Amino acid sequence: MIGLFGVALSAYGVLLAQDEKPSTAATPQGSLVLRSEHASLTFAPAEFRALPHVTITVHNGHTSASETYSGVPLATLLAKVNAPIGKELHGEAMTSYLVAAGSDGYSVVLSLAEVDPSFHEGQVIVADTRDGQPLGKSGPFQLIVPDDKRPARWVHNLETIALKSGR
Repeated sequence: MIGLFGVALSAYGVLLAQDEKPSTAATPQGSLVLRSEHASLTFAPAEFRALPHVTITVHNGHTSASETYSGVPLATLLAKVNAPIGKELHGEAMTSYLVAAGSDGYSVVLSLAEVDPSFHEGQVIVADTRDGQPLGKSGPFQLIVPDDKRPARWVHNLETIALKSGR
């Protein structure tokens, strides 16, 4: 009985993991798609450039150099898809998380609280320039998580950001 339960639980885990992997098949080439259960938005590079930008300087552990990125705070983008940010982030919403995926299939997870400025000091951004220039082979969009000691959650060629509920 326990063996059968373990097999069923393992199968459920595989199905759940497959379900959580963001689909990039419908992503228009070179665009960024934000998805939540309430809304979905697609930004072409020109539309993204028109949004209010911030600039941050971070140390890139891979290059051992300081780099300056300009982009839109992730919290600002999430507000556009009605994510529970700020005073709305409490209770069950605290189980919410983001899956950010690049065109190469690389994906990372962030809790919603990590990108909410009312919870977290750092400012996670979706960048479209580095040191005043377009991102080149890393772009047109790149997720920058400045407070991480290693840039392992910096997603090059970012295509999708999906807001999920942990419940």
